Amino acid sequence: MSLINKEVSEFTAVAYQNEDFHPVTKADLVGKWSVFFFYPADFTFVCPTELEDLQNNYEKFKAEGCEIYSVSCDSQFVHKAWHDHSEKISKLTYPMLADPTHAIARDFEVLIEDAGQAERGTFIVNPECKIVAYEVNSGNVGRNADELLRKLQACKFVAEHGDQVCPAKWQPGAETLKPSLDLVGAL
Repeated sequence: MSLINKEVSEFTAVAYQNEDFHPVTKADLVGKWSVFFFYPADFTFVCPTELEDLQNNYEKFKAEGCEIYSVSCDSQFVHKAWHDHSEKISKLTYPMLADPTHAIARDFEVLIEDAGQAERGTFIVNPECKIVAYEVNSGNVGRNADELLRKLQACKFVAEHGDQVCPAKWQPGAETLKPSLDLVGAL
């Protein structure tokens, strides 16, 4: 079953960000674009490479009006400990959401029940709190923040120009497609 257009459920999570803890709720998502970036666990091997890649592109995401939320089933205290002891993670300035009850991972359908960890899932959520794009990878395959940014830009473009679609490898400013109603009916 697809999660496209599924509305994010109500949630409250504690985020570790900029050496502080603060709550994040569904209300924080309303009116802006969001990326939920699930990863299996703190103090692992692939995760810090991905999270650092996101940090290196964070300003570009913010320029698009998008907040990044990294999410694991670890507590906010484990996030802080990792932040304090990892060179790569210490650079992070976006919120690291704690999901020790697994509520958010369950809602996004990425929870590995028997492990108590999340799959490596990436979700783009629109300002109406609906999932408009997602991808779930095997735990040993890292993701690419440049491609995620391109997908976000394509989702935003389509939301603003509903009569046009973005072809493969579309980049902002490139030509889009405008499907003919005759062709759409024939499909």
